[in-house]
Amino acid sequence: MGARPKYPRVLLKVSGEALMGAEPYGIDTATVERIAADIKEAASSGTQLCLVIGGGNIFRGLAGAAKGIDRATADYMGMLATVMNALAMQAALERAGVPSRVQSAIPMSTVCEPYIRRRAIRHMEKGRVVIFAAGTGNPFFTTDTAAALRAAEMNCQAMLKGTQVDGVYSADPKKDRSATRYESLSYYEVLSRDLGVMDASAVSLSRENQIPIIVFSIHDRGALPAVLRGEGRATIITDRT
Repeated sequence: MGARPKYPRVLLKVSGEALMGAEPYGIDTATVERIAADIKEAASSGTQLCLVIGGGNIFRGLAGAAKGIDRATADYMGMLATVMNALAMQAALERAGVPSRVQSAIPMSTVCEPYIRRRAIRHMEKGRVVIFAAGTGNPFFTTDTAAALRAAEMNCQAMLKGTQVDGVYSADPKKDRSATRYESLSYYEVLSRDLGVMDASAVSLSRENQIPIIVFSIHDRGALPAVLRGEGRATIITDRT
């Protein structure tokens, strides 16, 4: 029998860009299916999982606002992009045999459930993966903040952020070869050094609720279940280093 997961219930935050794979825009089906396979392995080990997926592969609110669209309107457009990504992930999970539900902070009952906290918890208790879409349902908040909020509401023991690299670095390792990788950091260090792991609101919310943030590479097959066993390569952000 394999090792038990370190965290009984977690929230996985995936950027919209992670779903593009090698494509310049949109959703790469093979990439989504690979992520779904990791989620299936993690769920089969007994971990209860919920997800928040960004929308930057389709539309980014800040970019839209910079081009002249009213900021609130642009943010709502970005929220709709996250619903598209959530439905794509749900389809991949269902093909992999993983029961899942999409809950949207913006009600759209034709395609998914509305966000109801107690229902989401019950879904996870029954072994279903819950995908939270449309951010917080409010403009001016990022999907990072939505992820931290949902992690707190769901009583998660950790929030995992799947990124393009295998942890937190002092600078972008793709641009600066001398960048230092951190094994662990405190919330304060992330904020004071402006490391850009997540936005300040998300980090602060995680600190207030004592939810560790674990940053790992979403592109490494098997990384998610390994991190959940406490074995993977990642950076852990907590109150203490």
